[in-house]
Amino acid sequence: MKLKETEILVPAAPGHRNMIAHIDEAVTAGLGDRGVPVRFAITRLDDIHYRCELGMLERPDPSDAKRLASLFRFVPRKVERTDAFNAIFLVPTGIGSEIGGHSGDATPAARVLAEACDRLILHPNVVNASDLNEMPENALYVEGSTITRLLMGTAGLQRVRSNRVLVIIDAHEIELFANDTVNAVSAARATYGLDCPKVVKLDPPIRMTGEFTDSGRSAGTVEGLERVRAVLDENAGAFDAMAIASIIEVDEAYHEQYFHSSGDMINPWGGVEAMLTHTLSLLYNIPTAHSPMLENFNVANFDLGLVEPRLAAEAVSLTFLQCTLKGLHRSPRIVTDPEAMREAGIFTAADVSCLVIPDKCIGLPTLAALEQGIAVIAVRENSNLMQNDLQALPWAPGQLHIVENYWEAVGVMTALKAGIAPESLRRPLAATVVETKKIEPRAAKSEAVHRSILS
Repeated sequence: MKLKETEILVPAAPGHRNMIAHIDEAVTAGLGDRGVPVRFAITRLDDIHYRCELGMLERPDPSDAKRLASLFRFVPRKVERTDAFNAIFLVPTGIGSEIGGHSGDATPAARVLAEACDRLILHPNVVNASDLNEMPENALYVEGSTITRLLMGTAGLQRVRSNRVLVIIDAHEIELFANDTVNAVSAARATYGLDCPKVVKLDPPIRMTGEFTDSGRSAGTVEGLERVRAVLDENAGAFDAMAIASIIEVDEAYHEQYFHSSGDMINPWGGVEAMLTHTLSLLYNIPTAHSPMLENFNVANFDLGLVEPRLAAEAVSLTFLQCTLKGLHRSPRIVTDPEAMREAGIFTAADVSCLVIPDKCIGLPTLAALEQGIAVIAVRENSNLMQNDLQALPWAPGQLHIVENYWEAVGVMTALKAGIAPESLRRPLAATVVETKKIEPRAAKSEAVHRSILS
């Protein structure tokens, strides 16, 4: 089984309306039987076309194709529950975001946003920082495809006390690196009580290759996925979440280039990691996260010197695994049964109050929020590679809020939580709209109709 990236040019929908159904139809026709999408982004939008990049599972068997086809399935929410104010914070992986494009450097923003809401749903790219994971206490650590399904109305979340985390690692040819990874698991068990049923060394391992797309996004290919699936099937019922640690092949020169780039180079590992975790979460409905393993001693022994602060968490780690174990420890259970999603305590799209994203980002979460009537806060300061104008989409009045930075995003969230129109806090205050509408008196109109009939 192979995962790869592909590009499709989709004709624009009239007025950019009903985009999810429109893109679903175009992608299905464009891919044919070549594969099924597991990850989706619009990298450039205009009035003529949508340039779409897809992570795709090549030629899945019918049962897998049926499960993965749910990526574009949309179920509109019937109500918005307002007893709590809950936000989703996304920084898409591999798009060169100024904040959150490196090793957990969106964590300070997450911790501040969390203070302005009752519950903050975030994904690994926001807080994964190698040996560190300082996510807020009121956060739910949720893999990206699951957040997409949450907003699409096809999945819910159930909080858990803890998960049994199965760990799959490469049977590394350098035993030291495999031992370090097992030691990271043992440290988690000894310090915060992680329940790990076992660590499985995969031999031969899957093959992950980091690459860049034409738009500059980080992506890649994954081969040998069937070997991971064999482990999951064999251990079904013995775990609730899964961590994978494996080598990601990139040009060795990338390592030094990346750490000496002052943060200007896009992380070459994150995109292919997201492709893998999206696929496994979609197929098995389990929380999934990935961390890379060091390839060889040359990479391990690079003298990186003093690196840009956003890169430092990676520069000081040997295994990069601890952040994923910490996140998966209490990652919520994924609920997809429609009856179960109606049970008390299940978090669904009806519970989402707003979505916070970098400006210019359009993927299924943004489109789902548009169609669900969920407020979207887009942050300009978090610049990235995407070439989209969010204001071109058909938002309802007051639904889209474009702000300069995350400080301002917190202000908008607080206003929405308080039930105050955010623009009422700014000056000058726009004039009140007054409209005069003349309505013909009913009696006169009835008489005119009567006379017309008589004549």
